[in-house]
Amino acid sequence: MLKLKNSSENRPAPAPPFEGHGPAGAERATFAAGCFWGVEAAFRNIPGVVQTTVGYTGGHVPDPTYRKVCGHRTGHAEAVEVWFDPARVSYADLLETFWNIHNPTSRNRQGFDFGSQYRSAIFFHDETQQAAAIESRETAQKTLKRPIVTQLAPASAFYRAEEYHQRYLEKRGQASCAVTVH
Repeated sequence: MLKLKNSSENRPAPAPPFEGHGPAGAERATFAAGCFWGVEAAFRNIPGVVQTTVGYTGGHVPDPTYRKVCGHRTGHAEAVEVWFDPARVSYADLLETFWNIHNPTSRNRQGFDFGSQYRSAIFFHDETQQAAAIESRETAQKTLKRPIVTQLAPASAFYRAEEYHQRYLEKRGQASCAVTVH
C-alpha cells in the first residue's frame, strides 16, 4: 500500500462531537505534563476545578488504548481534561499550576517516564486560551535557564483512558507519584 508523506495518518484525529459539554457553566482546559496520574491529582486539588478526566489526545489514531499509546505508534499524549468554574478559578491560574507541576524544558520525559506520550503540551480550546497559553509560556520562560519545549496545539479528539487510570492515585491513597525537578 502506498503511503503519502502528508497523509491524514500523521494528523491529529478530528474531535468527535462532545457529549454533555461538561458540567453546567464550566469551561474546559486540556493539559499534558507527563504521567497523567499526578497531573490529574494536582488539578483535582484546585478549588474551582469541578471535574477531571485522564485520557489521550494529540494523536492520529482513533480510539487509542494505554497499550497502543505506550507502543509509540499513535502520537497521543497522556493528558488531563479539566473542567473548571471560571467564577472560582481562572484559566491563567490553571496555567500557573501547569508550569509548576512538571519540567517544561524536558522533551518527551518527566522524571523516570520517557516517550512522546509524556510530552509537555497545552491543548487550547479557543483563541482566548491560545493567547493566554502563549503569554504564560513567555512568563514562565523568564524563570528558567533552559528553553521551554511545551507544545501548544489546538485541542483535538480527547479519548477517555481506561477506568483503572481514572483517579488512580486517589484510589490508592497517594497524593502524587513523582518529584518535579526543574
